Amino acid sequence: MSQKTMEVVKNLDIKRYMGRWYEIASFPSRFQPRNGVNTRATYTLNEDGTVHVLNETFTDGKRGFIEGTAYKADPQSDEAKLKVKFYVPPFLPIIPIVGDYWVLHLDDDYQYALIGQPSRNYLWVCLLSSRISVVAVGALDSSNGFTLNLLRQSVGFFCSFFFVGIVQANTYG
Repeated sequence: MSQKTMEVVKNLDIKRYMGRWYEIASFPSRFQPRNGVNTRATYTLNEDGTVHVLNETFTDGKRGFIEGTAYKADPQSDEAKLKVKFYVPPFLPIIPIVGDYWVLHLDDDYQYALIGQPSRNYLWVCLLSSRISVVAVGALDSSNGFTLNLLRQSVGFFCSFFFVGIVQANTYG
């Protein structure tokens, strides 16, 4: 059985997207610590149109971070399909790691976003403010083929009301 083509945001206003985004839920991944808290990503527009990416999380009171660059996968496309490149290890950046960063949903006010990859193995729910407590969850249905019961609530931000919505959205899948 083939999966439905994943829908992504079109005509992303990259300038409005810049800022510090707070992870409030995600699929567990091998590159994020299981006990990390206050996970966030800060995006800054570079002069060449690429985006500087700073991903941070705190584990046992210590800040961990990695920096990279995001850019449009296809500069001619209107779809919000980005590539993000990090160099590892962060303290001696010599090996480039490139991944997909697709904006699957973004509210009209650019306050919350659903980010995923075509593999459907990674999914993040992010807020531009760490203090938003209620957000529409219609974007969290299973229409893009994600297994929503894999979502785990991120720790550290004021998002408990939102996570109740995610649990309710899991009934769609």
